[in-house]
Amino acid sequence: MKKLLSIHYSTAAFNIALLLHRLVFGILMMSHGYNKLVHFSEKKAEFMNFMGMGSTFSLLLVIFAEFFCALFITIGLFTRLTVIPLVICMAVALFKAHEGDILGDGSSATLYLSAYVLLLLVGPGKISVDGLAGK
Repeated sequence: MKKLLSIHYSTAAFNIALLLHRLVFGILMMSHGYNKLVHFSEKKAEFMNFMGMGSTFSLLLVIFAEFFCALFITIGLFTRLTVIPLVICMAVALFKAHEGDILGDGSSATLYLSAYVLLLLVGPGKISVDGLAGK
């Protein structure tokens, strides 16, 4: 019981927690990106035209972030660099697509955004390709 109430943690527990965090949020986001990738032709006509870039290009950027960047985050490769497109993507989803509705329709975007900001701040941990390469 004393250990459960303690604020101290081991380095191993911290790195395992970061591994689980990367795996959960990477794989969940990859499923969103894979769905958009597979149904690209149906989604491109109805997708949001962000900043006048066109709906097709906007969808391509989202697929890049949600599938390919999430894949890199899952394995822990170039984590801090590849999390930036996901932070931008989730910020756009939350504040543009869901109109800043943090607790309502945008709650998933809020959760993903906070998870990716955490990874941006603390990095991938030692149990990652980045950690094993000594970056």
